[in-house]
Amino acid sequence: MPYAQLDEVTYHYEMAGRGPLLVLLHGFTGSVDNWRPHFPALATRYRVLAVDLLGHGRTSAPATPARYAMDAAAADLATLLARLAPEPVHLLGYSMGGRLALYVALAYPAQVKSLYLESASPGLEDEEARQQRQRQDEALADRIEREGVPAFVDFWEALPLFASQQRLPNDVRDRLRRQRLQNRAHGLANSLRGMGTGVQPSLWSRLGELRMPVHLLVGALDTKFVAINRRMAQALPQATLTVVPDAGHTVHLEQPRRFQEWLFSTSS
Repeated sequence: MPYAQLDEVTYHYEMAGRGPLLVLLHGFTGSVDNWRPHFPALATRYRVLAVDLLGHGRTSAPATPARYAMDAAAADLATLLARLAPEPVHLLGYSMGGRLALYVALAYPAQVKSLYLESASPGLEDEEARQQRQRQDEALADRIEREGVPAFVDFWEALPLFASQQRLPNDVRDRLRRQRLQNRAHGLANSLRGMGTGVQPSLWSRLGELRMPVHLLVGALDTKFVAINRRMAQALPQATLTVVPDAGHTVHLEQPRRFQEWLFSTSS
């Protein structure tokens, strides 16, 4: 398994295929494992690089929440890409990974050829809303450390955000649950504290800076993120928006073929 040492942190990643580099960033509680079912299809067109983000999967889980901050995580990713890819990459992020991908594209635009955001957002504009979300994330982080990962996964899977996942085949849901349970309590907790939606800077005012193509994907059942992404599409200079019927927050899991079709139809 490939690993990279970056500023006293060890990142785990996996690669497959040949061609232009497509970088895949998972969401909160996720890992490289979430993307593996897509490797055979995506590797026919891309050299795929999937990365375990800080506190997740086999990547290090630092004890200091500040190490997870968006600027630090983005700098890590930019360094990793500089090592592995001399040319700009296609960067795809889901949910938390989408927020990070957006931050990378703004901070290191020369390294990103095109940006793909699934169920992502630029953060919260309103300061009061940000502070409230930060308090909620801090309370949830404390709960994860106090009660442990299995109890947290029970809570997480019952959130309305993931209600549409209840319709997935049992084997798919079981595989996803096993992957979530492999995470460490302090890694998930510090990820919330360091790069949660409440603590990250709002990027709404900076969307107009992006000059590369940005492709947005949301599930029609995820009405909150449909509204967010419609607004994002209006603010971005070069944007496409795809709303997938009969899918919620996790399109790549709930509608895998449509996810691949979206990626292939918008690739350049």
